[in-house]
Amino acid sequence: MYTIQAICQVIQGRFAQQSADSSIDYLVYDSRNISFADSSLFFALKTAHNDGHLYIADVYKKGIRNFIISQQVDLDAYPDSNFIVVPDTLVALQQLALFHRSHFHIPVIGITGSNGKTIVKEWLYQLLEPDYHIVRSPKSYNSQIGVPLSVWQMNHQHTIAIFEAGISTVGEMQHLAPIIAPTIGIFTNLGEAHSEGFASQQQKLTEKLQLFATATLVIGEYEILHNSEVTTKAFTWGRSDKATVQVTAIVKKTLKTDIELSYQSMPVVFTIPFTDDASIENAITCCCTLLYLGYSHEALKEGFLKLHPVDMRLQLKSAINGCVVINDSYSADITSLHTALNFLQQQQTGKMRSVILSDFFESGKSDEELYRHIAAALVQHHVQKAILIGSKITTFLPLYLPASVGVSLFNSTEDFIQNFKSSLYKEETILIKGARKFEFERIARLFEIKVHQTVLEINLNAIVHNLKQYQKRLQPGVKVMAMVKAFAYGSGGAEIASVLQYHNIDYLGVAYADEGIELRKAGITLPVMVMNADETTFDALITYNLQPVIYSFDILRSFEQYVQSQGLQSYPVHIEIETGMNRLGFNTDHIEKLGTHIGLSAYLKAESVFSHLAASDNPAQDDFTSQQADKFLRAVHQLTQYIPYTFLKHIANSAAIIRHRQLQLDMVRLGIGLYGIEADDLDELELQPVATLRSNIAQLKHLKKGETVSYNRNGVVQKDAVIATIRIGYADGYSRRFSNGIGKMWIAGKLAPVIGSVCMDMTMIDVTEVPNVKQGDAVIIFGAPLPVQEVAGWIGTIPYEIMTGVSQRVKRIYFQE
Repeated sequence: MYTIQAICQVIQGRFAQQSADSSIDYLVYDSRNISFADSSLFFALKTAHNDGHLYIADVYKKGIRNFIISQQVDLDAYPDSNFIVVPDTLVALQQLALFHRSHFHIPVIGITGSNGKTIVKEWLYQLLEPDYHIVRSPKSYNSQIGVPLSVWQMNHQHTIAIFEAGISTVGEMQHLAPIIAPTIGIFTNLGEAHSEGFASQQQKLTEKLQLFATATLVIGEYEILHNSEVTTKAFTWGRSDKATVQVTAIVKKTLKTDIELSYQSMPVVFTIPFTDDASIENAITCCCTLLYLGYSHEALKEGFLKLHPVDMRLQLKSAINGCVVINDSYSADITSLHTALNFLQQQQTGKMRSVILSDFFESGKSDEELYRHIAAALVQHHVQKAILIGSKITTFLPLYLPASVGVSLFNSTEDFIQNFKSSLYKEETILIKGARKFEFERIARLFEIKVHQTVLEINLNAIVHNLKQYQKRLQPGVKVMAMVKAFAYGSGGAEIASVLQYHNIDYLGVAYADEGIELRKAGITLPVMVMNADETTFDALITYNLQPVIYSFDILRSFEQYVQSQGLQSYPVHIEIETGMNRLGFNTDHIEKLGTHIGLSAYLKAESVFSHLAASDNPAQDDFTSQQADKFLRAVHQLTQYIPYTFLKHIANSAAIIRHRQLQLDMVRLGIGLYGIEADDLDELELQPVATLRSNIAQLKHLKKGETVSYNRNGVVQKDAVIATIRIGYADGYSRRFSNGIGKMWIAGKLAPVIGSVCMDMTMIDVTEVPNVKQGDAVIIFGAPLPVQEVAGWIGTIPYEIMTGVSQRVKRIYFQE
């Protein structure tokens, strides 16, 4: 750790406001990703499209008290805080990382090139990890911001570092090179990515090679490096007999490739479980690195055979009308286009191949040459339909496409969205690929639209009202975690979370990673706890900054290993203790072992420790609730003996917030109460119902006595009757248990009973006693006039089941008065 006073000296800043001399462990620039506020330093970075100074208030509310700024701030609004003023906050961030780097004298591998940087870095990690304690760039942290954040992770336990550096224009590498200061350099390749920032390929090469000023040698392809500025320290590979490592044979097989090299007149032979050219080149680069580090040929063989793929940006998802979508809506350059088209071609689905493309940005090529190349690539990969968006691609690409490729042209993304017709896409594999500025993620969302006539109305005012009802009953300083699992109890996770975030809730809780991902994609930045994490979701948890619940030693060990494999440290997790629910959680007999493990872990940090109350709403079970609480508090006390930092403690749910106020502790978990459902014996809260499930009458029938309704003829008309068919069935979540008069619906101020069996998409009700009823009239299944508690009682269940059972095909409508 560095003190804030020391940091001020390093970056040559001045205190605009000085408080306590805090210790800093984490550097933060994104207000959405704050885990450990007490030891974090916020850099108010300015970019072309945003300004970190605009988020200082938000960051302050999240607990950060140390700031680096470059413009005037209303300091009176932020008491007990340290504000350091510098001319340029990005330069200050880089200066601090440079100073930190100077304290380490271990091998540092610096990687640059047009493509493959992250793959080479991750494969080197896989190959070297058994023998080194490695620090490396997380994900693709290779930018002017990402590099200093990567280097900041270095500590004296590390024995080797692997950092990547990416640039997009002249003058950038001079800032990154001294921060990384590599002792070993790797140049992956020279492609077309980011060429628009350079006058020529030679200028781009010269700029990138600046990274290796401090390196003792540079590994790369002979054809690129042999006449470059780093010739004298080049460790090259290639077909040439002048290369340091000669490629003698490459034999591609069904699912693997045999690679034969020659180094110092000795054969080097190994196999990789990949067949594409990019993987082969990356593997040879990694092999050269290991040869330089002194690895034996036998060690090479074993390591390369175990390589596993690195998940990059391409995503394959099922979509509307039997389509499959490959979402690569982040870049538009020739090299990555070939990668994406290869991926498209690998999908042997039997579906038509389609592409949605934006303008491309490459230097060194005329528009004619660029789009002629793209057309050839589309034909080569058997693309049958091309949707083109942008002024240049619509002008040039159609000139070079054959008549066999169907072409549609749009001026802009907005133009495409306004004219989008889902019926035009059926049984296709669609590659969506565009430059970032075209915002093709908006197009990807079009292929996921759901529509249904019956609606669930959500009153956002009621959510806020109910939240405040509980907040008024909390002890000072108690935080609130709002549970938005199960689609926010059926109400719509992202929409509800947005309201809660606006009203400064502290945490959100979800059941599964998919729910958390939805929140992140909707712009939710609050900390999100995921209660049921498993190994298949680890990548998503980290990608979307979600915090898993750790409830067993198996999940503890596997997640810790995954965090380590991603080059991360102190990842926030929540520890669940079993006290009587007997569902998930660590047994209290294992607290010493658990505390020792968490306390010593460099990769995980306990954000909170919690347990579940089994019957907090039931007065008859109050003794058991007290037993659970005592068990939990003893476990927490034990954990504090082993975990050397503070963590949040929480056990109270909606009912316990009111019935067991002594259990509010550091935080409460507000669930069903937020949605207007209160424990049966409580009347002190004035909760409002949040959700109203509505449908309407599709048709009216006038039946005679003795006629029957629905399947199996169970609904027998006892007298002449008017029967209404309602647009809701068990596929929408209206249970078949409501059949034959058990269930009722509210129409025109009266309850109308269900007659016959509930069908998949329709339910019939007897509206004989409802005056002036007509086709199209609104019907309420549950809501303000017909409480969900009453509806649940008819079939012997609880409101949770009714609310969470509303199908996703039912459209949600949100309103706020």
